Amino acid sequence: MRPLTHALPGALAQLLRDAPLSVGKVNFAWRAAVGPGVERVTSVRLESGTLVVEATSVQWAHEIARSSSLILTRLKALLGNNAVTRIVVREP
Repeated sequence: MRPLTHALPGALAQLLRDAPLSVGKVNFAWRAAVGPGVERVTSVRLESGTLVVEATSVQWAHEIARSSSLILTRLKALLGNNAVTRIVVREP
């Protein structure tokens, strides 16, 4: 038998995928995918499947760009395969 904590990520992803796409849902998924530290130094918006990430510094923009394939995989698991198809990072 597996602990309940192993089922929660899958349950959360299923709930998110089933909910209508909204600004709040995208922001929640972003925080879940990158953690609260990165979420505090970024803002995001979804434009026709492209997640536009505005970073507060050049260093953060580079770090997010470097990690974008991992972040995209996490977002697809949370939002579904077609909600976010690519990530574009903008520097200040």
